[in-house]
This record gives sequence, structure tokens and C-alpha cells, in this order.
Amino acid sequence: MSPRVLVIEDDALIGASLQRALEASGYIAEWANDGAQGLEAARSSVPDLVLLDLGLPDSDGVELARVLLTLHPSLPVVMLTARAEEADVVTGLHAGAVDYVIKPFRLAELLARVQAHLRAAERRDQTARVVTVGDLRVDLGARRLWVSGHEVELRAKEFDLLARLARDAGQVVTRQQLLADVWDEHWFGSTKTLDVHVAGLRRRLGEQPGSGSRITALRGVGYRLETP
Repeated sequence: MSPRVLVIEDDALIGASLQRALEASGYIAEWANDGAQGLEAARSSVPDLVLLDLGLPDSDGVELARVLLTLHPSLPVVMLTARAEEADVVTGLHAGAVDYVIKPFRLAELLARVQAHLRAAERRDQTARVVTVGDLRVDLGARRLWVSGHEVELRAKEFDLLARLARDAGQVVTRQQLLADVWDEHWFGSTKTLDVHVAGLRRRLGEQPGSGSRITALRGVGYRLETP
């Protein structure tokens, strides 16, 4: 069955154009023109990916992203916005988005990103094994994490990042390799995305800024998940 992409966009020209382009690319595309309709669509049938405009007339896009990810924690959400300030990008990523696309965007590039995130989601679904590293137990198939026996919920990209590091625990995984494996080889965005997600992952693991971490950063090289 073709992947289902939900577009939540109040601009009629952009929304209709995205729906047509997605359908022409072989996806099942649904377009909602405000946050309420988008949330109802996501509740009635779980999409494979959401394209979410942050400037909606009836709701804050960042808060809507958080609601969507509370309903479906592994749902890939790609934010569409005219706001290009770094603080806005970081806020969007902290809300759980897997990508952040600045308007005006090139349609071909956006479709490439959609394809990349759907491929990544498919790879996640096909992975099924459990990795234990120290007090971390990572169920790759069920996409679940336990820390010292207590289950901890992660955002989609946080889990993908931890899973990638766990597969080579004790070894350095380069920044380029992490971006290729977690964000796909066709990632177009800033490499700062990686650092933002590592910081978010550390917080989810209960680590405080300035304290010891299970994840060691090697400046300019990459990251290593430490083994006992």
C-alpha cells in the first residue's frame, strides 16, 4: 500500500499544490487546511508522515506537533515555515520534528526529503532486535527504551540516533555517518540538527548539563555511546 502523507497547511495554493505533487509521486495525500482538521485526520487514520505548516490560523504549529507526537510517538513530522531564525529551528526540532523546511522551498527538494524520511521509517519497521548497553535496553523492533529498568519514551529521531549509536557501542560513529544513517544520505539541512538531537537524547536519559554522560562527543569527529 502506498504511504499516506498528511498535509496541514492553511495556504490553499501551497496545500493543493503539495497534495497534487504527492499524489503524482505515488503517495496517498490528504490535505487539511487548519490544525483542527489536521488533528482529526491524524486521529482517524495514522499517517506515515505529516507536512505541518507552523503558521496555522487556529493553532500553534509547534504545539500541534507535540500533540501529534503524543498520539503517535514515531510519526515523522516535517515542519514547513517562513521562520528561518535558528531559535525557531531549534524549537521545532525540540518539539520532535524530524525536519524543518523554510518557505519558499523547491518542490523537488521537499519531495526528496519526504521520500528519505519514509525510507528511514520503513527501515526502522524492518529492524527487530534488542541491544543492551550498560543500564540501557533498546528494543529496536518495538522501538522501546528502558533505562535502569524504567521505560523512557523517545521522539522518533532520538530513538533512531540512540539505536545507531547502540549498534556500535564503544566505538566512535562519525557525524557524517550518523547524518547518513539517521537522516538519510540525501539530508539537506544543517549538521546542527545532530547536536540538537544528542542534547535532547541526553535529557531523556535523565542526564543534566555539565554532568557525566553515556554519550561522549568527539569534537569535529562524532559521538560514542560508552560501554561499562
